[in-house]
Amino acid sequence: MALFGRLPRSSPFGNAPFFMLAEQRQAIADLIREALATLCAVPPQVELQRPKVPAHGDLSCTVALQLAKQLGRPARALATELAQALRASPRAARWIESIEVAGPGFLNLRLTNELKQQVLGEVLRAGHAFGSGNDGGHRPVLIEFVSANPTGPLHLGHARQAALGDTLANVLAARGWDVQREFYYNDAGVQIEQLTRSVQARAQQLLGRQIDESQIGYQGDYIVDIAREFLAGASVCARDGAQVSASGDPDDALAVRRFAVASLRHQQDLDLEAIGVRFDHFYLESSLYEDGRVEAAVQGLIQSGLTFSSEGALWLRTTQAGVGDDAATLADDKDRVVRKSDGTYTYFVPDVAYHLAKFERGYTRAINVQGSDHHGTVARVRAGLQILARTLELSIPPGYPEYLLHKMVRVMRGGEEVKMSKRAGTYVALRDLVDWVGRDATRFFLVSRKSDSEFAFDVDLALSHSEDNPVYYVQYAHARICSVLAQAAEHTDAPLDESAALLVDPAPLVATRELALLARLAEYPDTLRDAAGELAPHQVAFYLRELAADLHAFYNAERILVDDPSLRAARLALLLATRQVLRNGLALIGVSAPDRM
Repeated sequence: MALFGRLPRSSPFGNAPFFMLAEQRQAIADLIREALATLCAVPPQVELQRPKVPAHGDLSCTVALQLAKQLGRPARALATELAQALRASPRAARWIESIEVAGPGFLNLRLTNELKQQVLGEVLRAGHAFGSGNDGGHRPVLIEFVSANPTGPLHLGHARQAALGDTLANVLAARGWDVQREFYYNDAGVQIEQLTRSVQARAQQLLGRQIDESQIGYQGDYIVDIAREFLAGASVCARDGAQVSASGDPDDALAVRRFAVASLRHQQDLDLEAIGVRFDHFYLESSLYEDGRVEAAVQGLIQSGLTFSSEGALWLRTTQAGVGDDAATLADDKDRVVRKSDGTYTYFVPDVAYHLAKFERGYTRAINVQGSDHHGTVARVRAGLQILARTLELSIPPGYPEYLLHKMVRVMRGGEEVKMSKRAGTYVALRDLVDWVGRDATRFFLVSRKSDSEFAFDVDLALSHSEDNPVYYVQYAHARICSVLAQAAEHTDAPLDESAALLVDPAPLVATRELALLARLAEYPDTLRDAAGELAPHQVAFYLRELAADLHAFYNAERILVDDPSLRAARLALLLATRQVLRNGLALIGVSAPDRM
């Protein structure tokens, strides 16, 4: 499986599936603290780890090593007493099968199968809500992604942003955040003027006039299509329902601009629909100028006392943005131009005004999903915001906004890199990718790698029906479960739904592959918590690939529809729970869960 690797984890439990839910881990830690209370007055926090060698057990605890010096006792002797106290606890006996003291004072625990099997009921009871949490406390968070200029079809970078941003939004919502999605239109500046000139030139060419090719900054069939529609007096339905009609006069630059922007915004809406992404808000850069926010931001920066003039331009000392402990982290690497010598503003200014508007709209947490080419804007935007915050007496967090930066994607087809399409002219468009491989493969592949890593999107692999194709492999796991459940319908006593499965005794599930699958199910809530906390939506795709692998391994190792009714019922219940978690995870990525393949 070259496309995937092992799931990177920040927790101390490593890559192997952890045999318990967070609540169970806390309960085990509490049991150890209770035992410690008999040995010391104030027991410390107990950290549980997964042993590096699986043969050593399910859990490892180093608390005896931590306390040895404080209590003036040998760590191994302390660990031995702690183990004895745990063995004497009736509550611990239910969940801890055996306790061993190892090395200089490690405590290795083996957990009971009863504890490992409890996740089955948790999944079946929670259903689609399994894995959800309340980390966000229903606080608002604004996620901005895609945010394309309305100058052409959405490209591969926008496609990766769409997949990453939408998945991250789904994960954060699942973990208790009040998520809003926003698309920021850069509809002001030279790129719009260039679009207008390009459409004008193509329209004049269609009328048989000689044109200056240097005026056509944007290539591709889409420019010709817009020009043709403009000459025909076509109308475009804007997002607010209003009709934008073409005048048909290519010399009317304002009319050309209005129609071209409306046409491309509509085309981008269709692109977003193709990849299955919706937005709650669309914010126009031009509104920042119309509402006076840009000028107000400039005046606020001037009032800070950190601006200066040089060579006819207005500069901001972003190198002095930080104060106190945050001085080093907030300082920009060099000062930035605010207003150029020709009187126009740099991109830095509306960016700062826009993020100030986000904060003033009540979004005290904001996340931007952008290409890695925006890396240089991170420090300057944060610096500008902190300078404005002091002037306006606002408490904007130093790390506001947060950024998820992604690297670009290359597309391979037939063993060769695809560099452009007829539709877009100079690049591969988002819609090309969806047309080639479908929405499911597009979204899964684009979220399947860490955002800061480059990868080649292999169209042929995405279309293949093999285990090397990760989306097919995961979807096939779901379809395989559905197939077994359909076969099980012949057994009248088989638990064919979640409510019936809840009544099943999971005790027969003791085989290696069964326990491994249960362990993977228990890992799902932690995966979502980590993906949300680390802004790492790829972890969901990694997890689904691991879950599918465990399901296929279980299916190949054990017969499901055995004669023993208790074992058959338990294994079918395990399949139902696995199907539920597969559905939950695929839904977060925006990928379907087919019943058959």
